[in-house]
Amino acid sequence: MTPPDAPHNRWSDLDRPPLNVTALRRGLLRPESLWSELEVVETTGSTNSDLAERARSEGLAEGTVLVAEEQTAGRGRLERSWTAPPRSGLFFSVYLEPGDGVPVERWGWVPLLAGVAAATGLAKSAGVDTALKWPNDLLVTVEGEERKAGGILGEFAGDGIVVGLGVNVSLRADELPAPAAGSLALAGAVSTDRETLLRAVLRSLEHWYGKWKGTGGDAAASGLQAAYAAGCATLDRTVRAELPGGNSLVGQAVAIDGDGRLVLSTAEGLQQPVSAGDIVHLRGAAGGLT
Repeated sequence: MTPPDAPHNRWSDLDRPPLNVTALRRGLLRPESLWSELEVVETTGSTNSDLAERARSEGLAEGTVLVAEEQTAGRGRLERSWTAPPRSGLFFSVYLEPGDGVPVERWGWVPLLAGVAAATGLAKSAGVDTALKWPNDLLVTVEGEERKAGGILGEFAGDGIVVGLGVNVSLRADELPAPAAGSLALAGAVSTDRETLLRAVLRSLEHWYGKWKGTGGDAAASGLQAAYAAGCATLDRTVRAELPGGNSLVGQAVAIDGDGRLVLSTAEGLQQPVSAGDIVHLRGAAGGLT
């Protein structure tokens, strides 16, 4: 273990080696692949902000991937911060242009698609059951409790959309940013090799994006809607939706509709779709408050 006052360098924590960008490019940037460009930077404020700015100012090729070994100003939904020790997780953003054949009103499915892809890829490569909390959180189980191990953020930029993913990989208990946080390592991952995990997630994202785009962004026809619902830990639970403007709504989460909205069944018997908001799990299969 490196002393706290030791000078930082790319090999300062041997348990957290740097990513091999040459190997990643060799494995991902194939002629038939969605991924067209991959860059790894040592540190940045936010990969999402960087890609979004580039998309707006100079334009980007679809399939551009930006990975950071460390993010100092990572952003989640509602402008929450996302920070973690260097090389302790996956911090990356991708640029996609669904506009060729996909109506813009269906683009809201892209962050949900990224959630399905991440959960699927991590389950295969890390051997950890990863659930989805609507709309953008990745949950793992640590000592019998649901913990947030990752998040997804999408934003329109240029002619497309930038989707960022942050996943806690090797964080130890004393490094967690909050009591409700977790990591793949704490959830018993069989592998915390970040190159393996990143390749798995990007290949899963390519697979789901291709299926979804191939149906014109139809979430039902592509199987995306069913896949999201099957992996969503929010469904069949009583939740509170903290809505924009300060209002809230309590009900049982009963469905994900065709627009990717969470449908709540209220005490008054109404079926209320929620398109944006912060969701609090109150009670459900996992028990307790989350």
